Amino acid sequence: MRCYSNGMTITHRNDVVTQASRGPLVVRLCNWVGEVVLSVPALKRLETAGYHLHLYGKSWAPGLLEGFGWPVTVRRGGIPTAIDQLRGLRRTIAGDGTPPALLFTKSLSSALETRWAGFRPQGYAYDGRSWLLTRAHPMPATTHMARSYWHLVDCFLDETASPPATLDWRASVAQQAAASALLSQHRLRRSEFVLLCPFSGSDDTENRKVWPGYAALARACHSRGIAVVVCPGPGEEIAARSLLPNAVCLTGVDLGVYGALATLARCTVANDTGPGHLAAAAGARLISLYGPRSSRQWTPIGPAVTWLQNTETWPSPEQVEALMDETTGGAVAPRPEGGHA
Repeated sequence: MRCYSNGMTITHRNDVVTQASRGPLVVRLCNWVGEVVLSVPALKRLETAGYHLHLYGKSWAPGLLEGFGWPVTVRRGGIPTAIDQLRGLRRTIAGDGTPPALLFTKSLSSALETRWAGFRPQGYAYDGRSWLLTRAHPMPATTHMARSYWHLVDCFLDETASPPATLDWRASVAQQAAASALLSQHRLRRSEFVLLCPFSGSDDTENRKVWPGYAALARACHSRGIAVVVCPGPGEEIAARSLLPNAVCLTGVDLGVYGALATLARCTVANDTGPGHLAAAAGARLISLYGPRSSRQWTPIGPAVTWLQNTETWPSPEQVEALMDETTGGAVAPRPEGGHA
């Protein structure tokens, strides 16, 4: 810790440099994996500004953000249960006080829950919820959703800063070890497998975001001795095994381990889906396939992303296979006898 003549105190925690503590701040996380990944720089900025973050979100959020050490409360049940949860959290972190809350969500219900639980919520003026917010900020016109989370922190802190070029998501040490152990268990080696992400969110009931060439690409990889790995989420296991019968199917993998696996893969191939954002943010090689009906506002951000979108049709499996070789430096040697292919 260092103290300066202007009264500011700077503290160091691992790789994070923070200003003097501004007290607790509850952040309502978004409801989709990709959104939370895109908001990581905004969360890190709040921590650097001196806030003790207490995150509130979906059941997968603790695994996704384990590498940052932020406490995460999993939202349970409907609005009444959520209000009770948040009241308990408020008493734990602030006693009888009314700490601030920042809502990355845009829903009326998230504003209602935090306000009735005794917080002072801020967020974007949206869904008719401004009357519930202590400060309601106008939604910005932005070309990418990552900027909207960063801009909200601009408004909250009353200061403007340039967003970073990368998201710098990281897995915890334990999650990295778990990913390496999974590879050893299945006799896979780093950079000798391709990670495929052939699903999209539950709101995509028509699979309009799902690239139709996964099965053909997996067969091509199999014929060349390149292992294919798939990590289905809850409820996706049967579909994964049906679509990719020769793949190594890793079930029950939390999102932090998923991201760590992406960094160990030869490359990841994903359509418009949360794991694609996660792979990109982790710095993994990603071939990102966006279909005619996917939005450019949700493209993944990362140092090793190759992004494809044709407004009329999807790329062919042969095009993706060639791009996979191009971005990874050519074909790999056949796998040793006894390994998965």
